[in-house]
Amino acid sequence: MEIFDSIVIGAGQAGLAMSACLRMRGIRHVVLERGRVAERWRSERWESFRLLSPNWQTRLPGHHYRGTDPDGFMTGPQVVELLERYAAAAPVRTGTPVSAVSDQDGGYRLVTPLGDMWCRNVVVATGDLDLPRFPRIATNLPAGLMQLHSSRYRNPDQLPAGAVLVVGAGPSGQQIADELARAGREVHIAVGRHQMLPRRYRGSDTYWWLDRLGMLSRTVDSLAHPDDRFAPNAVLTGGTTDLDLHRLVRAGVHPHGRLCGFDGTSFTFGTDLTQTVTNAEENAVRFRRAVDDYVHRTGTDALPTSSESPTQNWLHRSSRPQQLRAAELGGVVWASGFTADWSWLPAGAVDASGQPRQYRGVSPLSGLFFLGLKWQHRRSSHTLDGVGRDAEHLADHILGRFVERATLELQHSIRPAGVAA
Repeated sequence: MEIFDSIVIGAGQAGLAMSACLRMRGIRHVVLERGRVAERWRSERWESFRLLSPNWQTRLPGHHYRGTDPDGFMTGPQVVELLERYAAAAPVRTGTPVSAVSDQDGGYRLVTPLGDMWCRNVVVATGDLDLPRFPRIATNLPAGLMQLHSSRYRNPDQLPAGAVLVVGAGPSGQQIADELARAGREVHIAVGRHQMLPRRYRGSDTYWWLDRLGMLSRTVDSLAHPDDRFAPNAVLTGGTTDLDLHRLVRAGVHPHGRLCGFDGTSFTFGTDLTQTVTNAEENAVRFRRAVDDYVHRTGTDALPTSSESPTQNWLHRSSRPQQLRAAELGGVVWASGFTADWSWLPAGAVDASGQPRQYRGVSPLSGLFFLGLKWQHRRSSHTLDGVGRDAEHLADHILGRFVERATLELQHSIRPAGVAA
């Protein structure tokens, strides 16, 4: 059995950031990855995917963007290339899935197909976007109707002829619906909870404003309720164009309320579309007000405010109950999010709701840590920009455990004869 001080599970941006921080502190470790480095960036993104954050915001421990296009947006392959370069100095073992972690001898035993390992500290850096989530309705659809989760969608040609129903109006759902419409497909979208944001406001990118306003550094302790960390993501697209339901409708996409059921032949939708869109727009209104207030207080150079508002006439036509026959569709794309499976972790690692028990990534189980979770400590904790600060915090914690253990061992070794331990 191989023995390490620390083992990191996952070689995405979280695991690689953790490895960089451990190397800087001289802590012997290994990074175990079930697939390839940056596997999800390789196999769970569509071909036209771009990061929602601009290049200048790519900040990992020991790495900052130094290219010639700081305001551009990386493609999926470019993110993979970045992480491969970043991983060059890391002790990564690919093709090594971990099937179980259990307590043993004051540390943890990890089960892998290549043999068991033992460590004093284990960092679970697999994130919380582990398993595609499907609603129960998915199991009742006709066998001949193609179904794809957004993580398996690649391009419009992947779907057979016919209209397409996209379920979910978050960033993935709206981007996929937009791409399908631009490819000439008839597209329907079932709209659930989401939040709107402009791509740019008053002459600057929204992420520039979020950075200036300190919104990305807001901590989980500042939330009114812990469940607020599960609020839907704001809808943006990598580029300079706004993405919202108004634009999709102008492009010919047919909007529906949330998907309520399937009766064997037709999908049924709720009457909540108007309220859902109104709630989503309130997020953009709050953001603009925060920027305006910041500009007024600080005198920051910015373009004047815009009085232009989205046209909502189409909402009144979409407020009645609607149905869509499955026979009209060639496929369904489930942009319904993800869930996580933590069943392979030691007892006590997760709470009754199935969420990891941790504060700032530190578990109450000694030597167990988490990294890359949404709102782990800050709003940006799960991103390329924010994960590094959490990794630094955990690395300092692990180093403290290492120093404490070394001090105790030294004290024991120099204790005079006859003095009890």
